[in-house]
Amino acid sequence: MQIILLEKVANLGNLGDVVRVKDGFARNFLIPQRMARRATATAIAEFEAKRAELEKLAAEKLAAAQAVGAKLTGLTVEIRQKAGVDGRLFGSVTNHDVAEALKGKGFSIEKASIRMPTGPLKIVGDHPLSVAVHTDVVVEITVQVIGEQA
Repeated sequence: MQIILLEKVANLGNLGDVVRVKDGFARNFLIPQRMARRATATAIAEFEAKRAELEKLAAEKLAAAQAVGAKLTGLTVEIRQKAGVDGRLFGSVTNHDVAEALKGKGFSIEKASIRMPTGPLKIVGDHPLSVAVHTDVVVEITVQVIGEQA
């Protein structure tokens, strides 16, 4: 399906690009999230009329994300979990737990934005993670997992 992007989408394109994607991806994700529209002649004409307004909104979102990213950079978040004597956790620390800890510090970050390259954290210690505040703003934080004896 041919679509026109209404905002920058990672690994797909920038604002205003006309791209071809699978029908399900467009119908189930991009269009309901208001990231894209079907690329018909009228939709393209409407987009060109609103292009300056959409670019201004995209710039504002990027500026807000950069401000949040500047505050998040180098932040250390402590999460307490029950652990055994060998340092392994009973359970694991997931992106949901990290998002809740960030919410406690005053940041509203979605759990899907937290990138855990090695999967859920299962041992006590410091773990570097990435947080994608925006497609162009990815910052590094440290999650300090503290073990509590059962």
